[in-house]
Amino acid sequence: MPTRPFAALLFVIASLAHSHPGGLDSQGGHIDRATGSYHCHREPCLTLHRQQQQAEQEAREQNRAFSGLYERKDWPHWLDQDGDCQDTRAEILIATSQVPVTFTRDDRCTVATGRWHDPYSDTVFTSASELDIDHRVPLRHAHGHGGDRWDESLRRQFANDPANLLPVSASANRSKGAGSPVLWLPENRSYWCQYGQHWQGIKQRYQLLITPPEQQAIESLLATCQVAQKRP
Repeated sequence: MPTRPFAALLFVIASLAHSHPGGLDSQGGHIDRATGSYHCHREPCLTLHRQQQQAEQEAREQNRAFSGLYERKDWPHWLDQDGDCQDTRAEILIATSQVPVTFTRDDRCTVATGRWHDPYSDTVFTSASELDIDHRVPLRHAHGHGGDRWDESLRRQFANDPANLLPVSASANRSKGAGSPVLWLPENRSYWCQYGQHWQGIKQRYQLLITPPEQQAIESLLATCQVAQKRP
């Protein structure tokens, strides 16, 4: 199931408090309960929808502009930094498994099985081969928002920072690509609050540029924290 970008996020948040069968919410739209999609019928919803479409287009153009400059090899990742044969991927899998992991060989270098909860899809996995290690703030995105000026040492730190790494389903990771919250959100809406917190925390920690559309998306994600707290 494809996730909705930021344009839908604002409307979903509003609908949590205002949607009802057969009527419009305070934004001038409603959710089609059959499809789960949001429809605008009057202002301010129509204007907000146009503004977010424009913001998404600008974000896509920005990503394309940076794509020719980014080289993944310039961001050393999946390193065995302590020389124990377990690279960053293996160490993240070991640290986040809910049960002791098993390995593919006696040298204990490559993880085979464990138990991991993917918060993007709200799914549990037991086979490491089904998981990717997601950079919460993707390397390409970081490159285009200030990381292009970093030296190799800082790029290496960012690419292997456990705070920026999360085991998720391979399909979710590849669907996300280098998208920011303006362009991609986890399918699991109950994780939106934490997703916004993690994204904001990493961007602030590494002093990466946050564009106005991105800041709006973060604020909308953080607003879901308040909604969750109000639920009985």
